[in-house]
Formats: sequence, structure tokens, C-alpha cells
Amino acid sequence: MLLALVLGAAPAAAVDITFYSKELGSSFPHAFVIMKGQLDRDGSRIEEDYGFTAKAVTPAILFGAVKGEVISDHTDSYVKGSDKHFTVTLSDEEYDRVMAVIERWRTARQPSYSLDKANCIHFVGEIASAIGMDGAPRKGLMKKPRSFLEAITEANRTLIAARGGTFHRTHAP
Repeated sequence: MLLALVLGAAPAAAVDITFYSKELGSSFPHAFVIMKGQLDRDGSRIEEDYGFTAKAVTPAILFGAVKGEVISDHTDSYVKGSDKHFTVTLSDEEYDRVMAVIERWRTARQPSYSLDKANCIHFVGEIASAIGMDGAPRKGLMKKPRSFLEAITEANRTLIAARGGTFHRTHAP
């Protein structure tokens, strides 16, 4: 590190974002992201996970909007039991845009969770859009996290590859 500073080169830093899904079950959220790495601007270490879910998973979610929340406590076993779709490296500016999306969802007026209009899949789609990907809602897929993220992967395959991203699932929709 000292040699890099003497030579005027900054140490390599990067934050990777990985998109995950968990196809149905009793645990929410079913789509989420994990970010790990280091910011270029100040070297801050990042190890964060974010998903969006209903505060209480009850039958009420089937009938309209309910209180929602951004969560950041995905356990190792939850992550291991989920489908890892793709990883791309973020610039500091992209990281900031992702965090702005997360903050907007975190501070949304309640009730903020809607199975049809604002669920975990909409959340990760908006994050993908914030980093320049096509994360738009897909008709018929907004309650199918794995299928949605497979469609997002396919729609952005060229972009993900051009960014040196990693594809973790080989199944195409």
C-alpha cells in the first residue's frame, strides 16, 4: 500500500452487488441483494444485504397494502438456501444510487408493501434500474422472484458480460 501511494497509484477498490432470489416459502423477502467490497472514495468496507418485505406476513398482504420494511439481516443459511443470479461491480456513484433507492423504500409512506405494486421483486428491479440495467417489471413475473431475476439476467446478459460480471445460474427462462 505504501509503495502504491509513493508511486501515485490508488489501491484497487470495488463493491460487488449480487442479486438473489428465494422461490416461495415462509421466509421473506424472496428477492434481495448483497453488496461487498470497498469504496474507492474513502476505502470504506461494505458488507451489506437488503431486501424488502411486509412487516407482518399475514393473509392481509393478499387484500391490499400493508406496512413494509427494508431488512438487512439475511442469515448465512438463508443466503445459502437462495438462488444466486449474477454479480456486477459498482462504481461509487452506482453504489450511491443503490443506497438512494434503498433509502427511498426504507422511508416510504406506510403502508408501503403491496404484493402487486411494491414487493421484494419490484425492490430489486428498481435497484437493477438504478445501475443502468433493464429492471422494469415483467408481466406475470412480479410474484415469481426466480423467474423475474432470470428474465432480468437474460435482458441484461450483454451488459453484465461487458461489465465483467459473473453469472451464477445457467438456466435461461
